[in-house]
Amino acid sequence: MTHRQILESMSGLLLGMFVAMLSSTIVTNALPTIIGDLHGTESGYTWVVVATLLALTATTPIWGKLSDLFDPKLLVQLSLVIYVAGSVIAGLSQSIAMLIVARAIQGIGAGGLMALVQVILARMIPPRERGRYSGYLGAVFAVATVLGPLVGGLIVDADWLGWRWCFYVGVPFAAAALIVLQRTLKLPSLKREAKIDYLGATLIVGGISLLLIWVSLAGTNFAWLSVASAVMVLGGLVLLGLAVVVESRAAEPIIPLSLFRSRTVTLASIAGIFVGSSLFGVTVFLSQYFQTSRGDSPTVSGLATIPMVLGMFLSSLITGRIITATGRWKRFLVGGGITLVLGLAVLSTLRADTAYWVLAVGMALAGAGMGATMQNLVLAVQNSVSMRDMGSASSTVAFLRSLGGAIGVSALGAVLGTQVSRHVTGGLADLGIPAGSGSADLADIGSLPEPVAGLVRDGYGIGTAWTFGIAAATALIGAVLMMFIKEVPLRTSNSEPGDPTTVDQAAATVVLERPATPDVSDGSSDVTDGATDRNPVGVTVPAQGSRARRHPARHLAARGARRASLRKDGVSTRS
Repeated sequence: MTHRQILESMSGLLLGMFVAMLSSTIVTNALPTIIGDLHGTESGYTWVVVATLLALTATTPIWGKLSDLFDPKLLVQLSLVIYVAGSVIAGLSQSIAMLIVARAIQGIGAGGLMALVQVILARMIPPRERGRYSGYLGAVFAVATVLGPLVGGLIVDADWLGWRWCFYVGVPFAAAALIVLQRTLKLPSLKREAKIDYLGATLIVGGISLLLIWVSLAGTNFAWLSVASAVMVLGGLVLLGLAVVVESRAAEPIIPLSLFRSRTVTLASIAGIFVGSSLFGVTVFLSQYFQTSRGDSPTVSGLATIPMVLGMFLSSLITGRIITATGRWKRFLVGGGITLVLGLAVLSTLRADTAYWVLAVGMALAGAGMGATMQNLVLAVQNSVSMRDMGSASSTVAFLRSLGGAIGVSALGAVLGTQVSRHVTGGLADLGIPAGSGSADLADIGSLPEPVAGLVRDGYGIGTAWTFGIAAATALIGAVLMMFIKEVPLRTSNSEPGDPTTVDQAAATVVLERPATPDVSDGSSDVTDGATDRNPVGVTVPAQGSRARRHPARHLAARGARRASLRKDGVSTRS
């Protein structure tokens, strides 16, 4: 495939990724208005966010495994349909409960998009060239991150639209992505027997859901040390323990435990949990800080986060191109982790009246760190696994990163609420005002008397600083883990790790519309060696016409080995 063909095939994927990110970011600035209009509280605010993350997290490994068994293109289109359904229901919501359910449906669709885009990219492009195209994904992520809050703010501020259009606006993008994917995306087919581990999937979803619900509700609906907490934690751990047993015996496990025999997969997965908790915390609570603590409008709040988006955008593109040119990726992974920690550390000093330039520096550093770590963690894992497990491996990293994000948002939200309550209660006592004069309703701050409103704004500033301080500590753990990941040279083809003679189905696809195998029937064809701009996904097999005539036995043995290798991955070897 040429560079142009790859970009054409990626166009629908990038649009789908844009839709997935838009669904998460467009409501960021609108949530305070939405929660106020639906008469929600701080707990409702957190649940609207957590519902999407929970659904996205719990279903990501399932989508990844399905991509190993079925047509990824069909699965991406199904994800878009589910996303559209959730968006329409969210726009029609009449209560917080209905909105939470709709956001969960959106999360299922977004989970498929987030997992499958990475899998399809891995099948199309070898690891050495993948950094360049992963940079495009990071750039789309950055653009959606800044456009989402801006568009959401403009929609909320426009009286003739209203917050419900924050959910409707993604529908035409999803429809366009469906059409583009149908016309441009052509993938080689894998022939594998479809054995879905339903029991394992159920246990994983149940266990993760219980733990996430516990983290979300503990401290508000019930105490951290209570019977309800004990039941949820024990129940979640038991279900996950049973899932491990089932997965170890399943013919096609949702998360193959053999993946974790790889040091790279294990360390990258654990690092992803800690980094994910930091990433999602920053994007969720920054907007709330600007609107609640500084009194900015949703539109201004979106504009205020531009430094973070620029850092992410430039970091993704630049590091991706350098990795493709040099084949070295660990320095950018570790450097990005350290930069993220520095940015969060700066943000942990904020208050309600902190100078904007200080916030801009912190956001730019955090954004640059995000851009350098998100795609490269996945790249490191994909470079160390076979194509047979590419879907499961890619989705496992995304799953654990999303899991960390869901836990992070819930835990940091609890910290924020506790700090705000503590500050406001103490301030009210100093003013001689009864504690009940405050309110947890985000929409009530503007109607409070100035001394009380000032206490709430200051409390949100202090509470947000606490969340960023904790996020910096978790990101530091992730950065330390990244240091111990062994740098393995990026493969220049999609051959099996450690087996330079293997030609797999993705590398064998030279033209989108042709069968997924080179013609080796007469031993005279050349398969391109070395990735270039004109042929970035080629593999090297020297021309063998004359050599085949001189050594027919050796040639036939080599041809048989190549055919067996292709059949192993489920690729047809018939011309």
